[in-house]
Amino acid sequence: RGYNVYVGKLESEEVDFVAMSSKGTIYYQVAATVRDEATLAREIRPLQKITDHYPKYILTLDEDPDADYEGIRRINALQFLLGEE
Repeated sequence: RGYNVYVGKLESEEVDFVAMSSKGTIYYQVAATVRDEATLAREIRPLQKITDHYPKYILTLDEDPDADYEGIRRINALQFLLGEE
């Protein structure tokens, strides 16, 4: 998709993928599911610490409707990979 992809480090936390191009930066966390509150909190935490205004996503296999956590969007990973999202 035209991005250079890196793993992001923020203090003691990690952002799974940081996609960068001349268009900007996008941050991705990936988890099989975030239906458990503790898992959701763990995945959101590093993204919440990023203070820029680039898009932030959590990709999951959950087939729940897309959700937004204060600007961090949760979307289905398969739909994302197929370009449907």
